[in-house]
Amino acid sequence: MDSLTERDGSKQRARASKAYLSAVVADGGGARGSASLLVLDSVAAIGFAAGLAGGVVAVSAGVAAMLPWVVLAGVSAIGRGVCAMLAARVGASGAYRAKTRLRRRIVDAALHRTPGSDVTTGTLMTAAVDEVDAIDGYVSRFLPARMAASIAPLLVLAATAIASPIAAAILVATVFPFLAAMILAGGAAADASRRQFVALARLSGLFADRIGALPIILAFRGEGREAAVLGDAAEDLARRTMRVLRVAFLSSGALEFFAALSVALVAVYAGFNLLGLLPFPVPETFDIGRAFFVLALAPEFYAPMRRLAAAYHDRQAAETAAERLATVEQAQTAPSLVVPVWSSATPTIRFESVAIRYDGQDRAAVSGVSFEVLAGMVVALVGPSGSGKSSLLHLLLGLTPLSEGRVWIGDLSLAEIGSIAPVAAWMGQSPLILPGTIGSNIALADPSASAERIAEVARIAGLSPVLLARGGLGAAIDARGSGLSGGERRRVALARALLKAAPVLLLDEPTAHLDADSEERLIEAIARACVGRTTIIATHSARLAAIADVVIDLGEQA
Repeated sequence: MDSLTERDGSKQRARASKAYLSAVVADGGGARGSASLLVLDSVAAIGFAAGLAGGVVAVSAGVAAMLPWVVLAGVSAIGRGVCAMLAARVGASGAYRAKTRLRRRIVDAALHRTPGSDVTTGTLMTAAVDEVDAIDGYVSRFLPARMAASIAPLLVLAATAIASPIAAAILVATVFPFLAAMILAGGAAADASRRQFVALARLSGLFADRIGALPIILAFRGEGREAAVLGDAAEDLARRTMRVLRVAFLSSGALEFFAALSVALVAVYAGFNLLGLLPFPVPETFDIGRAFFVLALAPEFYAPMRRLAAAYHDRQAAETAAERLATVEQAQTAPSLVVPVWSSATPTIRFESVAIRYDGQDRAAVSGVSFEVLAGMVVALVGPSGSGKSSLLHLLLGLTPLSEGRVWIGDLSLAEIGSIAPVAAWMGQSPLILPGTIGSNIALADPSASAERIAEVARIAGLSPVLLARGGLGAAIDARGSGLSGGERRRVALARALLKAAPVLLLDEPTAHLDADSEERLIEAIARACVGRTTIIATHSARLAAIADVVIDLGEQA
């Protein structure tokens, strides 16, 4: 019973993966164009066989009689090369377009995934990079090969039948064990390939997560343990890869055997017919031209199917990746149907009996929280670690789930608009710094901002001494901040928040881990930044909370 259930589940997943892939390559332009070129390649193969046979027959008649056939064979050979090259290019171009569209969808889904999702950053990175790349071979090779395999063998068979109906019958009779071998090989490879790809995705996600956590791993001397975990995952992947390779070698051997056997049967028949040594009567007699033509075409009958078999692994990898990519997209939050429009530039924010409970957690992170932030007011959220200060800010940005209660942004419910991110500026305790310049890092909030505007917000944020010491906004910095202190990095983040013309300002522990002097100077800059904005600050600092109009102690509410 369990086996049947697992098999049914596997079939359902396969159907879902195929449907997802069909949607990804819905336009099919690249695949159809590439398949058409592969069919033309088979047509050119027929021309080459005709030129070869005609040239052999015309040898006795002299060079003049041979020339047209030689030209036909040469043009056909060049045509085959051109068709193969263009088919690869058109397929690659179609795959690039499909991957670009899909990667945009996956990145968008990753950025708007359901609040509280337990999907790790490494898994999302693997999905957006490796698993999207897995559809490359499916679009560029498998789909064109499958389309061409349904047409090209029939053209070759028709041309063979004109020269020798019996040779064509041999090809038809021998194609059935060939197809049976393909089906059996594909079925055997499917599960092994799927498990191998899942193991690869798991290892990639695990490695990406450990790289992100490397400073913590080194600080707690956990490198040996994590190296052992990665080693076990790599060994598991290696074992699964060897299983896939064994199946691939066996299936390739079986396919080559049946293809060679069928071509050999045609060759034996043509040779014995040409020599008149067949042990049974046949209604046709070969000449040298027909014999060469049939022999040259016999391998071409199986070439499209062998090409399809070679690309079958691309299909398995793509279907496995599609299953995982579909899961990422299904976790995406539905887009808001309401475009927030507020009557005032600085909206009022009201929490009514709000509770936040994360998936898999028995205890709510926040429970029964109610307060109001009037337009232009500064509110400080204080309380011990774990009281839910940051969770409330993340709730406004749509990053945590609202389990109970309601949040109002002006006259609109947060449940309707999903997030206030479009009208909110954010500053956290771990500011994002990208390689570039100080000015380019500030301009992340508004890439179209003028240099004068960037310089103004930098001055308000208190960055003037830093800019003077480093040579201005064009000073180069790397991802680690190039020597910027913790306070200076926070000032860059504050300037970035100021640059965004947002009526709401959200600050999450902006002065954490700063010395007293740095904290005092940053608090002065924050006080200037809060003017004219609805501001919510999550903080442990009593000095920062002192600039607020209202202080909400979440420890008392918990």
